Amino acid sequence: MKPALAAVDDAGEGAFYAAAEKIYPREIDGRFARMRKVAAIALLGLFYSVAWLQWQGHQALLFDLPARKFHIFGLTLWPQDFLYLALLLIIAALSLFFFTALAGRLWCGYACPQTAWTELFIWIEQWTEGDRSRRMKLDRGPWNLEKITRKGVKQLLWVTLAVYTGFTFVGYFTPIRSLGGQLLSGSVGAWALFWIFLYSLATYGNAGFLREQVCKYMCPYARFQSAMFDKDTLIISYDEARGEPRGARRRGTAARPQGLGDCIDCTLCVQVCPTGIDIRRGLQYECIACGACIDACDGVMDKMGSPRGLIRYTTEQALHGRQTHIIRPRMIVYAALLTVVAGFLVYSLFTRTPLILDVIRDRNALYREVHGDRIENIYSLKVINLDNAPHTYRLLAGGIDQMQVATPTEPIQIPAGTVSTVIARLEAPAAAVSGVHQITITVAALDNPAISVSEKARFIGPRT
Repeated sequence: MKPALAAVDDAGEGAFYAAAEKIYPREIDGRFARMRKVAAIALLGLFYSVAWLQWQGHQALLFDLPARKFHIFGLTLWPQDFLYLALLLIIAALSLFFFTALAGRLWCGYACPQTAWTELFIWIEQWTEGDRSRRMKLDRGPWNLEKITRKGVKQLLWVTLAVYTGFTFVGYFTPIRSLGGQLLSGSVGAWALFWIFLYSLATYGNAGFLREQVCKYMCPYARFQSAMFDKDTLIISYDEARGEPRGARRRGTAARPQGLGDCIDCTLCVQVCPTGIDIRRGLQYECIACGACIDACDGVMDKMGSPRGLIRYTTEQALHGRQTHIIRPRMIVYAALLTVVAGFLVYSLFTRTPLILDVIRDRNALYREVHGDRIENIYSLKVINLDNAPHTYRLLAGGIDQMQVATPTEPIQIPAGTVSTVIARLEAPAAAVSGVHQITITVAALDNPAISVSEKARFIGPRT
């Protein structure tokens, strides 16, 4: 690891900048390690597989920016549906606040893309270079055939995975099947190549090279998480009252008669930490709450014959012998806001009408007198079929007695997901229109009565 960071020793002396030392996370097995593996496999599996799913004749999840359409399985969203994106972002923010206040950095430890891809890259490193001690020995040793082979295989696998990740990511914005065919035939566009290269580089750099540096220095969440923590928030903590003073002892011997705490100062909790911190120094912003230190410490406690939980998920209240309050004002506020916004989003999606109507009155002429002592106004209608199926619509108008639609006389047929411009001519008796009148223009689907949209417009006649 080469990124530089500010470093001043306790005495205030030494170099202001020091190179960050490479961290070699030790392999650990335990309940939290297994949970992280399951989460990483599930999330990465979804990322790499969903892009290939087909749904109703198109890619199941596709953000088609050139066509300005977002296909989300059976739902197609248009730019006019920006409200739903805003609601999703609000829900994501409220969920982050709620779960952080409840159980700390669950997102960072189990669901963050940086965590998932770093885990995958570390698995590859462990498979090609060996366990922690072998990796450290390999890096310190001279460049020989074994080192070149192991490092070369690792880099080859890393680059392959990074490129496929970049390709998959771009495949969510360009149909992935056609993108793959273009890559194989060499006809892919320059912009697609650029974005594949950019996201491949970002994956390789963040997960293979920077790793914990992203969590420590680049992620803003690490900086403002303390604003969402309180004394009742579930965090990973070291029980200082039980563990101090630290010191080595024989297996199976009691600690207190020797004037020692349960911590034997084996530093395994530091060796397994992916960000290289010592949890025994208290809560630190670098902690991503992955639980690796808990697994390591529980294993040591089992071997020493001491009860588990020297390092555990707990709260500041519990550490000081006070009762933890799960239900508290901020949790109620977060839960209420999250329920209201999520409920409104679900309601809006279920009651959403897959049809948009824009009415523009012809400004070139106020009105026109036509046969039969009638007045005509002309309108340009933009009819957008947001549905994934074609529909046939009829045009209706109301607001003036005996007003009728002169054209179009036939139903309007609009294919799925397309925009049609319709010129509508509305007529009304001259005796019934004087000056400006408010009217309603309605477009309704003949094959589905629930699909109907109305817009207000003005009908202008001669002043008498």
